[in-house]
Amino acid sequence: MKNLSKLIVRMTVVTFASLAVPALAHAEKLSVVASFSIIGDFAKAIGGERIALRTLVGANSDAHVYEPKPADALALAKADVILVNGLLFEGFMDRLIQASEAKAKLTVLTEGADILNDPAGGHYHYVDGKAVFHATPNDPHAWQSVGNAKIYIQNIAKAFCAADAQGCSTYEANETAYSEQLAALAEEIEAAVSAIPRERRVAVVAHNAFRYFERDYGVTFLAPQGVSTESEASAADVASLIREIREKRAAAVFAENISDARLVEQIASEAGLTLGGTLYSDALSPAGGPASTYIDMMRHNVQTLTSAINRG
Repeated sequence: MKNLSKLIVRMTVVTFASLAVPALAHAEKLSVVASFSIIGDFAKAIGGERIALRTLVGANSDAHVYEPKPADALALAKADVILVNGLLFEGFMDRLIQASEAKAKLTVLTEGADILNDPAGGHYHYVDGKAVFHATPNDPHAWQSVGNAKIYIQNIAKAFCAADAQGCSTYEANETAYSEQLAALAEEIEAAVSAIPRERRVAVVAHNAFRYFERDYGVTFLAPQGVSTESEASAADVASLIREIREKRAAAVFAENISDARLVEQIASEAGLTLGGTLYSDALSPAGGPASTYIDMMRHNVQTLTSAINRG
């Protein structure tokens, strides 16, 4: 994260007229800021036409290494609701909120979710261009569990109701309908994974973003990086992973949409495997892509997994 301290200064050059136009344009809508694309999709599903949404970290982008822009601080300053994952996933957010002097309550969507420990005891974030280790016992990728996604949307509906009482019945109805879709999605995933022979349910990915999927659905994921993409895999890490791949007889290796594929390509080559496709971990695809919504993302991932493992 670079020059975040300059955001306040740069914000002051924006004229009152430029601030007034979007405020008037969205006067009848709830102004919502979501930290990254998956949360933005949840917000759209619950808020519908009643909200004006800005998502900070967009499609195919990595929130672990995101560097905020002055426009992000402006959006936070005008927000009625701010939605974040929490568990130190958005390393940039605390300082961005401070710089923007945002008045909206911060809604942490992982509150009440079934959270896993981070096996490394913490992970790195960039602060002013330097990697800083944040000690935390938690793995932030809780949305990879559909059960946790239900908690996310419950927290969103509560936040929207608190900020817009008149729209509460709409938000609650949207939450109920979406929760039913999530229940059906969970059944689809369980059925697809159960069709894979248990001994073949081992896959390799770029970083440890799928441990909730592993816990809930029974696919083991091996990775050279920890829960944050800011931690770099050493040659020793890669060598250890190659041994583990052979010991556990991993069936396929997958790229991730937010990461350079060269490391997993190297791992696949050394392990005698081929790439099985791309999984969506920390971000959705752009509109029109295979994972432009959370439900599409989870379906794409399980289809890609099962197809590659079954043909491997």
